[in-house]
Amino acid sequence: MPGLLLGDVFPDFEAETTTGTIQFHEFLGDSWGILFSHPKDYTPVCTTELGRAARLSGEFSKRDVKMIALSIDLMEDHHGWTKDILAYNCEESPESTLPFPIIADSKRELAVSLGMLDPDMKDSDGMPLTARCVFIIGPDKRLKLSLLYPATTGRNFDEILRVVDSLQITAGKQVATPADWKLGDCVMVPPSMSEEEAASLFPDGIYTKDLPSGKKYLRYTPHP
Repeated sequence: MPGLLLGDVFPDFEAETTTGTIQFHEFLGDSWGILFSHPKDYTPVCTTELGRAARLSGEFSKRDVKMIALSIDLMEDHHGWTKDILAYNCEESPESTLPFPIIADSKRELAVSLGMLDPDMKDSDGMPLTARCVFIIGPDKRLKLSLLYPATTGRNFDEILRVVDSLQITAGKQVATPADWKLGDCVMVPPSMSEEEAASLFPDGIYTKDLPSGKKYLRYTPHP
């Protein structure tokens, strides 16, 4: 539905995909999930994105993340386009099939219901293009992150992988991650946590950055 908020249960839906009919929540199971949408098949930016997603699929699998794409064309187009994506991708990942399904949403019903349309970009028929959405869903089926790119701007899948790392560590540990954080970097102790509680939770130690204000709110601890 339009206006889906962080923490909302992500809508369940049935869809036709390149690997058969799925029920979305059943498809995810107990895994994390990423649903990412595309404006149209056989377009250059989309082809590079799906190729990059395929190259990183092993990294997402290591993190127990299931990926699924969406494009508004017919299933027949998806199957034909997949060959181009694999050809683009073959130097780094010589696969015979994509490691994730593509949803066929030719009537745009799912794109509309999830608020995926880009009102400023139109196709040759004057219809709004599907934006480049990224929805990250947790094992509890709740929306953990959403990114909404215009139809003309390709995504950075390395950043999406980084965000998954942050979401997973902050879900499992009582920590936050600072700007430009990467897996293995120090994490931050939330301001709401007392010094005593922090000391008991983080035995590797805590250090505080000195600031002109004298306030001790920038607290770091090694990657737990």
